Amino acid sequence: MEDEKNKVTWNEKGRKFETEDKKAYLQYELKVTNGGKIMDITHTYVPPSKRGLGLASHLCVAAFSHAQNHNFSVIPTCSYVSDTFIPRNPAWNSILYKEDVKSNM
Repeated sequence: MEDEKNKVTWNEKGRKFETEDKKAYLQYELKVTNGGKIMDITHTYVPPSKRGLGLASHLCVAAFSHAQNHNFSVIPTCSYVSDTFIPRNPAWNSILYKEDVKSNM
């Protein structure tokens, strides 16, 4: 059973997904393009005391599920998402934003 402190909630106003105790979180920015809305995941943080429990992955699943349910594409700017979560969970590749937006920044 999931520990209540590790339950992930959506903080729409804060543009984050976070554990109920607010100690672990995933931040994002929403962008609008001609192709639709994009969720740019910019940062994932889990405090040292909670590392190794799979919280970063739970936060990512919550964010990716939210993006999928709202027809958003995802830009994995956060290195955890791009270098660890996506390679371990390739099923989410289908909602990644396809254009190279970094060349426009």
